[in-house]
Amino acid sequence: MARTYLVVIDDSPEARVALRFAARRAAKTDGEVDVLAVVEPQDFVQWGGVQAAIEEEQRLRIEGIVAASVGEIMNAAGITPEIIVRQGDPVAAVRGHIGTREDVAALVLGAAPSGKPGPLVAHFTGHDAGKLPVPVMIIPGALSDDQLEILS
Repeated sequence: MARTYLVVIDDSPEARVALRFAARRAAKTDGEVDVLAVVEPQDFVQWGGVQAAIEEEQRLRIEGIVAASVGEIMNAAGITPEIIVRQGDPVAAVRGHIGTREDVAALVLGAAPSGKPGPLVAHFTGHDAGKLPVPVMIIPGALSDDQLEILS
């Protein structure tokens, strides 16, 4: 069974660095990449079709981020990432995904080069540190492509 690196993606530069790290790591270990995007729940959606359209728009946006950030790495390695869009709490989405997949080898998160850590980094390295069944890899958001290549 191939090892899968789970990356939680948003519009931040550090998330893209984490994605590039995971893609390089997967390419070097014959692994796979799962890209998880979490959509904030809408306060009120009267029609289910509207919610489906919001999720599809998010999926297309994430596919664009993946293609722009790591398309060449994925293509060279023959990796097709699985893109998962969930609605709700990001921590619950991460736990839910990892809980249903035995092949997830690590959770890969990007850390901002300055300021407070994001909510997922703070959660999984703080109170809940050590409670996931997989390692958590925190990738510094300021790493260059050359540094990523060496580390991955």
